[in-house]
Amino acid sequence: MTGKGHILVVDDDPEIRELLALFLREHGFEVDVAADGAAMFLHLQAGEPDLIVLDLMLPGEDGLSLCRRLAAGYTM
Repeated sequence: MTGKGHILVVDDDPEIRELLALFLREHGFEVDVAADGAAMFLHLQAGEPDLIVLDLMLPGEDGLSLCRRLAAGYTM
């Protein structure tokens, strides 16, 4: 890890996802990306990030629903 923290960016738009990841990496963060909720939960199984940047309008399960699942006590 780089020392600043680990961020998971969840967004279905590849341009936004990659631009945000690039910006965060340039500022010293370790960044993983996911295009939807299913990919997000796969990343969470591999390790818990310090922060999740979550798009609200995702295909399938929307970001607000995913956030509620996390707040309700999702465990790795």
